[in-house]
Amino acid sequence: MAERLPSYSAFWPYYLREHAQPRTRALHFFGTSLALLCLVLLIVTGSWWWLLAALVSGYLFAWIGHFFVEHNRPATFTYPLWSLFSDFRMYGLWVSGRLEDELRRAGVQP
Repeated sequence: MAERLPSYSAFWPYYLREHAQPRTRALHFFGTSLALLCLVLLIVTGSWWWLLAALVSGYLFAWIGHFFVEHNRPATFTYPLWSLFSDFRMYGLWVSGRLEDELRRAGVQP
């Protein structure tokens, strides 16, 4: 992508298109679920190692999806905060059963 996106509203459809493959989204969902579990364990145990585990698990599975399934560069390298927010937004839409409509609006076949 040559030029920066001007707003989050322009970024969101781009983000969804960068996750067009169901396997990429599945890896994201698995990594995000693991990261959330690690954050719960951080709260329960008070061990800060769980924070590191949350970061590693969240990004590791997402990046595997981008490099080996989608064959694109993770958006987090250029848009770290928008990308993090969008990962949780995509996760929330998936959990609530509303992701397919959002993907279609972005031009992705679910």
